[in-house]
Amino acid sequence: MKYVSYLFGGLTATAAAVYGVVYLTRWEWQRALICGVLLLVIEVLLVCTVLLSRLGRLERRIADSSARTEDVWRRLEESRAEQGTRFRWLDPYGSGGARRTYVFVPVLMAAGAVLSGVAWVVQKISAATVRPGAERRLAGRLTGLAAPVDGPRGRVPELEDREAVPRPRAVRGVVTGALVAACVLLLALLVDTLSDATQTRPGDRPAAAATTVVYQVDVYGTDDDRARALAARELWDRCRRSTAALNVHAPLSRLSGDVWAGVIRPALSDHDVMRLSGCLVDATAHRTRARVLGKSQVELVGQGR
Repeated sequence: MKYVSYLFGGLTATAAAVYGVVYLTRWEWQRALICGVLLLVIEVLLVCTVLLSRLGRLERRIADSSARTEDVWRRLEESRAEQGTRFRWLDPYGSGGARRTYVFVPVLMAAGAVLSGVAWVVQKISAATVRPGAERRLAGRLTGLAAPVDGPRGRVPELEDREAVPRPRAVRGVVTGALVAACVLLLALLVDTLSDATQTRPGDRPAAAATTVVYQVDVYGTDDDRARALAARELWDRCRRSTAALNVHAPLSRLSGDVWAGVIRPALSDHDVMRLSGCLVDATAHRTRARVLGKSQVELVGQGR
């Protein structure tokens, strides 16, 4: 279940990041912000999931350690209760309560000295009588326990034959460098693409007289025609000012119902048209939704299509 949650969270975060980039390139800022917030929430949830998993693992380890400690402590208590008097002969009082005197310690010290002398004599005799052939016979007996000299893939090199520091692998270095260069190039290309898509400088104007944009506006919760017209005009006035060009002449007219057509003179560049369409689609007005039906460049006189 944990890995399934990780997989689901990773896929959701990837989708949110991809859609965030797509909305940024389309100048749909409201949707890009929503994707960014969703990505941030998913990242926080994944981090919390990892932390909770680690904390749960630590709690289980502490609980197991406490249980083992309690078990050992209980066994020690039981053994202590069953211990009793191990060396009764060291008890100075007998069963009748009379005091008894022992000579065990001096006897033990004398016996230890005698045994140490006997061990020294045995060691000297064995060292004087041993022969080198005994060690060779012992080595012959232990040969069966030694590892084979030749492994399944040939002779195994000894530890002394191996280099202390392995030689650098040129192929791995070249592959790693190529991967790093490709990642840097891809990142630079992505940044350049985003910078071109979200540029604010005026673009090159096309050879056209005007730009026409047709869009449809829906206002939820009301059937008032004046409210829909007000929402359409407010949306148009706000979005036409979002372009980099100065749109002084930008009349708006109703075609039919909730369909409106806006004309901007002089014509906008392709990037400004994309910004205008993204702003209309990404409507932030209250209960208002817009949908771009079409956009075109009106050619100059003498350059008709």
